[in-house]
Amino acid sequence: MMKITWRPITLELKNVFRIAHGASARRHNVIVQVEEGLGEAAGVAYHNETPERIIAYLQTVHLAGDPLHLVDMLAQLPQGGSRAGRAAVDMALHDLWGKRLGHPLYRLLGLNPADAPPTSFTIAMDEPKAMAERAAASGMPIIKIKVGSENDEAMVRAIRRATDARLQVDANGGWSREQAAAIIPRLAQYDLQIVEQPLPAGDIEGLRWLRAQNPGVPIFADEAIKTPDDILAHAGAVDGVVIKLAKSGGIRAAVEMIALARALGMQVMIGCMVETAVAVTAAAHIAPLCDYADLDGPLLIANDPFRGLRYDGARLLLPDGPGLGITRRAD
Repeated sequence: MMKITWRPITLELKNVFRIAHGASARRHNVIVQVEEGLGEAAGVAYHNETPERIIAYLQTVHLAGDPLHLVDMLAQLPQGGSRAGRAAVDMALHDLWGKRLGHPLYRLLGLNPADAPPTSFTIAMDEPKAMAERAAASGMPIIKIKVGSENDEAMVRAIRRATDARLQVDANGGWSREQAAAIIPRLAQYDLQIVEQPLPAGDIEGLRWLRAQNPGVPIFADEAIKTPDDILAHAGAVDGVVIKLAKSGGIRAAVEMIALARALGMQVMIGCMVETAVAVTAAAHIAPLCDYADLDGPLLIANDPFRGLRYDGARLLLPDGPGLGITRRAD
């Protein structure tokens, strides 16, 4: 049997992270280790993921065999329960696979890290002035603005005046159909790249209706996109989908979902939760398959105990170490 261990970790955010679902100053994740491979599970309440639920899943995982036989190892993972927990073990197995073979994961997947799209930087909801100051101070060329409040246009306008960065907005399902149809054309004047999850997850017909209104900005679905069936259900209703390892259940599932979205003519954003360098670096290894990246998790937290992915402005720099290339901070 392969040795599996885990430990909860509390992440302290640099700023209060306020979105349409609520606000938080801390996140509670779980770091997983399979032999020498590392993974991470994000405890995201609005996805029904808590450390307790994640650990309950991990207690059901029993792996045996040769870790070089990656497909066989992944096939042993229980399919029910916590998707974030399954994603963490999947990451750890990919990390272990790369470490045993002596190559970084992107190379084993045949990907060129230079093809990864630049990442956005997220500005959580706050007073418009504070949001604008944060956006300008970041110096980042792509800003994702959390919206879904009565102050949305004022927030976007303030940020547009403070920076010439490309702008994206993410409502996290915070608008009704009528609100979205009214606000998106007004926000479009501020030169938006995309609008993410304008309607509550599951309102596929609403998304289809909204897209038919020609709002002037591509619409992406996020919260509802967890499985290949979800992508199939959203075909024709949105312009693109946001794929995250914690939602999909890991790297292998995410790669398959990216291929499906491409086959259906959809664009793809690779995203992250509020996570350490472990999970975000894992996602970055498959970023070259995607059109957009929202992989700023390590930039949002103050106590990341790991090193991996680095940033040259918005450019993603993948580590060359074997597997995910993660190291632990000495300080």
